[in-house]
Amino acid sequence: MRIVDVVDPKRIDRPPDKTIVLMSSGNFMERGHVVKNIHLNLYVQKRDPKLGSYSLLTAYVETDKDSIEITYDEGYRGENALEETAAFLTSHLGISSLILRSMIQLENSKTP
Repeated sequence: MRIVDVVDPKRIDRPPDKTIVLMSSGNFMERGHVVKNIHLNLYVQKRDPKLGSYSLLTAYVETDKDSIEITYDEGYRGENALEETAAFLTSHLGISSLILRSMIQLENSKTP
């Protein structure tokens, strides 16, 4: 099952403008799920002549059972928003937090 946890899922109802793979072919357990792939996706929502691009950054986490795409950040973050976010996540234990947050959201989305 693919779960989309974005306020308005229509905002990401297209291929991302850019993707960075944070982990591929992974094989470790977290809360009963084997985490396989993690991507950061950039969806440019609009451009302002003064402020630049309004970016929606999502995290896509694929497990052996399900996948989820969640909002990670959004706003006028500059032209290198995706690269800067990926660098931050990979250098500050951010991937662990991202995985845990995603697994909790997967569990919550299945609870009636």
